[in-house]
Amino acid sequence: MSDGKTVDLRNIKSPIVVFCSKGDNITPPQQALHWILDLYADVDEIRAYGQTIVYTVHESVGHLGIFVSGGVAKKEHAEFSSNIDLIDVLPPGLYEATFEAKGADTANADLAVGQWVMRCEARTLDDIRAMGGNSPEDERRFAAAKRVSEINLAAYRKFVQPWIKGMVTPQMAESTRNLHPLRLQYEAFSSQNPFMAAVKSTAEQMSEDRKPVSRDNPFLAFQEQVSKQITHALDSWRDSQEVLSEAMFLAVYGSPALQAAVGIDPQSRPSRQEMSAKHREMLQARIAELKSRIGEGGLREAAIRGLLYVGSARGMVDERSLEALRQIRRNDAGARLTLAQFKMLVREQFFMLLLDQERALAAVPKLLPDNANDRRAAFAAIREVLSAGAEISGEVAKRLKLVAELFGVDALEVSESASNVAPFDPKAKAS
Repeated sequence: MSDGKTVDLRNIKSPIVVFCSKGDNITPPQQALHWILDLYADVDEIRAYGQTIVYTVHESVGHLGIFVSGGVAKKEHAEFSSNIDLIDVLPPGLYEATFEAKGADTANADLAVGQWVMRCEARTLDDIRAMGGNSPEDERRFAAAKRVSEINLAAYRKFVQPWIKGMVTPQMAESTRNLHPLRLQYEAFSSQNPFMAAVKSTAEQMSEDRKPVSRDNPFLAFQEQVSKQITHALDSWRDSQEVLSEAMFLAVYGSPALQAAVGIDPQSRPSRQEMSAKHREMLQARIAELKSRIGEGGLREAAIRGLLYVGSARGMVDERSLEALRQIRRNDAGARLTLAQFKMLVREQFFMLLLDQERALAAVPKLLPDNANDRRAAFAAIREVLSAGAEISGEVAKRLKLVAELFGVDALEVSESASNVAPFDPKAKAS
């Protein structure tokens, strides 16, 4: 920036949400998500910056439809809006948001808002690479186009712009803008044109007296046929123009001679932006701090740690699980955490498991209180949250059994008597 400050997307601490679509031929998913590959070596590096990135890929909607389509607004936009808290408390990493229509067989459907169930599924950079993207050859072509543009702009500003400024008055510039064909074609058919007044009144009268015709009306069939032909012609023209533009771009800017002439090495390969030494130093200090605090905390820290350990086996977070957690929080008689405090707690416990899972799990019994009912209630809460989104089986069941042993409870006994256990006190501490 002008003040010397560097703009870096990796400095954004709020969750980043990316909408993209396979039907978007202007900013397809490969382009909308490629910046992630430019900035990070892997998901661990995303986590190292404490970032949460959530993207969703629509199957067919076009470029403008992502923002203005009623169908997208009712589904994706509504689900993201109603699940902001879910996104906000996700552990750092890369996720894809997927949506499943609620039906008669949807478990715990009352815990999901709206007509869809939103899930945030963990992804890796390989999932983004699998979508395709620019090759090193493409990157050199774009670099050459950028360099040519910069040279042309510099030449214009030095040799042409002074003459233009001297010859053109502000009034002439304003007239030229107003007479631009793209602007003029709209104004010519607007109410500013006095000859269009009759069209306006006729259109209003026809709108008031409009009556639908029968489906077998020959003029209606003719109208639909003409509309289809116009659409097909415009699509064919667009496709041919895009093919021609692409061929010209590849031929011109792919030329090794042009690339060498503007200072682009024809054999160069784009390099990823590395983590700065300052940030790496801060990261090492933070890692040391978190490792030193693995044995600190109480029942609340132990419960969150156990929940994250078991839930990570699924590789996804379901909005029903968050709603179950909300209900437990509403019924909790202990002191409540703010959303910011809860988010920090989740992140710290997640990083402790990521840095040293064996030691983090071994420390759980030391965090628990002596009161067996408190431990049993906390484990019941973990089980309730996990079962809200999906059946507990496989690796999830195996990990849940290990957590039950760490909590010193019988998992089967807890599942049968959870409804009779009083809400646990999150303020309880190990003696």
